[in-house]
Amino acid sequence: MQLRLTINDQRHELEVEPHRPLADVIRTDAALTGTKVACGEGTCGSCTVLVDGRAVLSCLTLAVACDGADVRTVEGEDELLGRLQAAFTAEDAFQCGFCTPGQLLSAVALLRANPRPSSAEIRAGMSGNLCRCGAYPAIERAVARAAGEAR
Repeated sequence: MQLRLTINDQRHELEVEPHRPLADVIRTDAALTGTKVACGEGTCGSCTVLVDGRAVLSCLTLAVACDGADVRTVEGEDELLGRLQAAFTAEDAFQCGFCTPGQLLSAVALLRANPRPSSAEIRAGMSGNLCRCGAYPAIERAVARAAGEAR
């Protein structure tokens, strides 16, 4: 099937099989390997990207369902994403880093929807992202830091 996507402001016209997940198209066809696939079942959140501003699990999202969409990955340039990346570094909010791209994009979606979240709202907003290293307190502090810097 023909597929037209804009990924991080670059247009892509692709021929894809109807069953291919968006994560595979991003990683293979667009050669953007920041999007990680860990569980492949929509459980961990590592593959989170933004599609038309909404956080989606790209391992479960069919690429053809995104025809014409604007897709943002961790490689994209965005002021809020940059602020979050700096906050994650300052708060040491990652250890192995495998979940970090999904964590960052979930945080972007959270802060766009709620620029001043409470601690409970941050925890709820980030709850779909698992971190095997257990960096949750640092991740919460990083999201709060980025939100505070926006004020």
